[in-house]
Amino acid sequence: MILPSSLLQNAVDSFSQLPGIGKKTALRLVLHLLKQDTPQVEYFSETIAKMRREILFCHRCHNISDANTCSICANKMRNQKLICVVENIRDVIAIENTQQFNGTYHVLGGIISPLDGVGPTDLNIESLIKRISEEEIEEIIFALNPNIQGDTTIYYIQKKLSGLHCKITTIARGIAFGGELEFADEMTLAKSLTNRLPVQQYVK
Repeated sequence: MILPSSLLQNAVDSFSQLPGIGKKTALRLVLHLLKQDTPQVEYFSETIAKMRREILFCHRCHNISDANTCSICANKMRNQKLICVVENIRDVIAIENTQQFNGTYHVLGGIISPLDGVGPTDLNIESLIKRISEEEIEEIIFALNPNIQGDTTIYYIQKKLSGLHCKITTIARGIAFGGELEFADEMTLAKSLTNRLPVQQYVK
């Protein structure tokens, strides 16, 4: 794509680095910004920059937050003895949208995938185990994507928790095997949480 300005080219290249954004879409976005008033574009860019500079991650569950403790962990009306273990922040948002879960979360930051070079030490697993032990958690629900990597992660964490008195469940397989949790409809996701089963029935 040959563009008449190096500034325009740089902007298009930057936008095209975003997931799902190709060169043509990036060009449309950049040309749209050029039509806006300068203060509006400056506000847009500063909002993005400020988010990246100032956003925090909860010291307890690793969810995104505006403070050291996220609003979910700080909410005393939620069941603090129940943890839903998820792969990423998008999954927290997806489950929260069902309005069917009143516990807390633990964001692993990924799943075990040797082919992708992701091992247990790359994830927030040790902090989960420490949290379960210190806070006397009564139940953890694995809400990981139903695929081989998700099951491997569940199996590994289950082994690490063998000495702790904590109920371990997983969301029901209303979520199709090989599917992505964030793309599940809210009703299916809600039912999967409600009808969770002991993890031993799925992970051998």
